[in-house]
Amino acid sequence: MLYRENGQFKTDYRADQQVFPIKQDRIAIGLLMAFAVIGVPLLADEYLFRAILIPFLILSLAALGLNILVGYCGQISLGTGAFMAVGAYAAYNFFVRVEGMPVIVAILLGGVCATAVGILFGIPSLRIKGLYLAVATLAAQFFWDWAFLRVKWFSNNSTSGTVSVADLSLFGVRIDSPVGKYFFCLAFLVIFAVLAKNLVRSHIGREWMAIRDMDVAAAVIGIRPVYAKLTAFAVSSFIVGVAGGLWGFVHLGSWEPAAFSIDRSFQLLFMIIIGGLGSIMGSFFGAAFIVILPVVLNQALPAFGELFGVTIGTALIAHTELMIFGGLIVFFLIVEPHGLARLWSTAKEKLRLWPFPH
Repeated sequence: MLYRENGQFKTDYRADQQVFPIKQDRIAIGLLMAFAVIGVPLLADEYLFRAILIPFLILSLAALGLNILVGYCGQISLGTGAFMAVGAYAAYNFFVRVEGMPVIVAILLGGVCATAVGILFGIPSLRIKGLYLAVATLAAQFFWDWAFLRVKWFSNNSTSGTVSVADLSLFGVRIDSPVGKYFFCLAFLVIFAVLAKNLVRSHIGREWMAIRDMDVAAAVIGIRPVYAKLTAFAVSSFIVGVAGGLWGFVHLGSWEPAAFSIDRSFQLLFMIIIGGLGSIMGSFFGAAFIVILPVVLNQALPAFGELFGVTIGTALIAHTELMIFGGLIVFFLIVEPHGLARLWSTAKEKLRLWPFPH
């Protein structure tokens, strides 16, 4: 960029360095979207869609919602699985009790119900924080696990407590093939990711980050903690509730309360810690890691054991998975608190300068 100083024109390369990475990122995102829309349906098989791609899209959406609350606003939550369950069961009741209810409207209404529940359980955040807030949100997990298991109305009076949905369609087109379900989830994820990206850049996003960094100082400069915290709970719960509806309707098709147990809450928390707190991209990295790691371990550990004549069972694989998750969480909290997203950002900066760092 040219600028004038003392009657002479000079070049400021720093401004160009700020503009070009943004353009490069947009080009990379555009190419990635083109590959997701065109390349993936041509290259992936049914197993890849059902076991990896669809769960990755839905869990990325749930991690995105949780990251808004924990990463951007600094409010610890251990009840994400409960908010997913509220979204799934509310969407199910709207879908089966209202004749002709479109599946998209049912899922969005499930997100609205999850929003109301999130605000209700977010009220304690106005007085407590840290570990105490985590325990308060954990109470939501246990309460809704009990409610969906004991109150038969939520499951449409099902004796087993299991609910199921079928014959999903969108504008008269059935959503029953793996490719159709993939595009359905991809559309939700792209729309909510764009909305979340713009939201965290707006004034409410800056208020969330101010509350996260130092809530007392934020209140001194005029930010309302009540408004900021409750809006973070509302937006987060809505996105998580929509993800819960997609998880039940699209991925599972038939589910019970155990599908949204406390393990799901911890899994989502692991995603944003490993992927990167306070990062939209980190939600995708964390979800990809959590989804792909079990598949890799199920294939690699038995093959590794055969090299030494040792039989590795499924129980050992499950325990190894938990140990790896725990070790990585400790590693990222100590070495790189911003997770895989920060490592990716650092690698991009080095690649832009390589091989001439100066």
